[in-house]
Amino acid sequence: MADFDVIVVGSGMSGGWVAKEMCERGMKTLVLERGKDIDPAEDYSDMLDPWDKKFLDRVSPDEAARDYARQKDVYVFFESTKHLWVKDSDHPYETAEGTDYEWYRGYHVGGRSLLWARMSYRFSDHDFNANKVDGVGVDWPIRYADLKPWYDKVEKFAGVSGNNDDLGQLPNGVFLPPFELDCAAKELQAKIAENFDDRQLIAGRVANLSRTTPEQEALGRGPCQARYHCFRGCSYGAYFSSNSATLPAARQTGNLTLKPDSIVHSVIYDPKAKRATGVRVIDRLTKEMRIYTAKVVFLNASAINTAAILLQSANEDIPNGLANSSDQVGRNLMDHVAGARASAIVDGLDDRYVYGRYPGQGYIPRYRNYPDYDQDYKRGFAFQVYTGRGSWTGNRLGVGEQFKADNRKPGPWTVTLDAYAEVLPNPNNRITLSTTQKDKWGIPLPVMDARMGPNEWALLRAASKDAEDILTKGGFSNISMSEVQPTKPGNRIHEMGTARMGRDPKTSVLNKWNQAWDVENIFITDGAAMTSSAIQNPSITYMALSARAAHHAADLIEQGVL
Repeated sequence: MADFDVIVVGSGMSGGWVAKEMCERGMKTLVLERGKDIDPAEDYSDMLDPWDKKFLDRVSPDEAARDYARQKDVYVFFESTKHLWVKDSDHPYETAEGTDYEWYRGYHVGGRSLLWARMSYRFSDHDFNANKVDGVGVDWPIRYADLKPWYDKVEKFAGVSGNNDDLGQLPNGVFLPPFELDCAAKELQAKIAENFDDRQLIAGRVANLSRTTPEQEALGRGPCQARYHCFRGCSYGAYFSSNSATLPAARQTGNLTLKPDSIVHSVIYDPKAKRATGVRVIDRLTKEMRIYTAKVVFLNASAINTAAILLQSANEDIPNGLANSSDQVGRNLMDHVAGARASAIVDGLDDRYVYGRYPGQGYIPRYRNYPDYDQDYKRGFAFQVYTGRGSWTGNRLGVGEQFKADNRKPGPWTVTLDAYAEVLPNPNNRITLSTTQKDKWGIPLPVMDARMGPNEWALLRAASKDAEDILTKGGFSNISMSEVQPTKPGNRIHEMGTARMGRDPKTSVLNKWNQAWDVENIFITDGAAMTSSAIQNPSITYMALSARAAHHAADLIEQGVL
């Protein structure tokens, strides 16, 4: 008899949702997290001021270089948050010759659901159709109608604030009231409406609670205070995370067992039954190995680690790795790409300031290759829009009265357009396992081999021209353009695609239910499952896929199929 009905590997964005749905269906569920448990009283730093931390919340250069060679470059890496990012010295990885990959990770209960930017945009049929239309990759086995009720469900529970903007490329949702754009964003919004028929600026849709529902309050969640301390953890539970929402909901059922410090080594496979029977787990602290068994295994360890677990599960019966008869496990590693940015000063607003801080940003949805595919390049881009007023610096030059007067004034209002573009699936962009190097737990290191291609360059060049055009026609001053240079793979922290869904077991790993073609009781609903990347931040899609697949798996368990 199995120890559990379900084992979920990973407690982050998708794993938390699987746990919630399975527990609420009455399934005894084990969640395995390779990192430590989180205590908000000790691990959240949203109530601290910079002067409460050593070096005004900066990590010493020596420590950063020694232990955080990669993580130190992430935009929310501080003394107060470094414990939420891995030590690269403890968790190394390799890159193929001539490539570089920036892998930003948090190993703890909740994973990167504590660290995400909370942007929540649905995919549309334009995205689900993309591979089929332009012949890149394989066709998604689902369409928007398959996922719509699950988007509805997860948005309502998680709490996404935004407007229903009636855009075909960005479907409406179940939203809380939006956070108001500041005056600079409204000025840009008006100028875009005045000068362009094919594009518009909307309020970003963000998983921060502008107000709470009784269901959210019952979990101890409170409304967003607009402090923009989200990346430090939120003591109010005001933004969605596994820790504030899905895991507490799972725990309330009495069906959840959560085991932190549990590194999954591999999945145990029965070749006669062609099923997984459980997982091998290494204790992070003692390095002892133990086995847990279950009827169903969900892999939600993030795209790279999920693929690594499948490859590490190889044996003489499955020498190419588990669920890998298609040779697609580890392939088609995608991210998003940035590297085209334009900024300007917004004049005429010097008499205005803002109260609080908007926990997201404005957004200009995709308009190129939409609704028609009419460009030389494939796919498209969107702009994340950052606006704000420069701070009082306290260090403007001068003496006496003039010095005091100058330093009483805030800086100018500015606007920045930051392009986010789609990365095409490419089977040569992949993760494999090192044949020579292992980590301190004896597990082979992942090896990343990924490059940005000519289409990604073309998207950014087009985005750069459009950004300049938007600001120029808007009459903004002091326009500055960044050099067009694609970010390195992994830089956007949206890795996906390494165990993709599809319609054919010869060319994909998962079917339309996120169920492995080769092993019917293995499901994957993290970023590994993505068939294409689209432009939108992907987390809300991971959540919807997870809820949908969990319900399907629960049905199969109840029917005795699994």
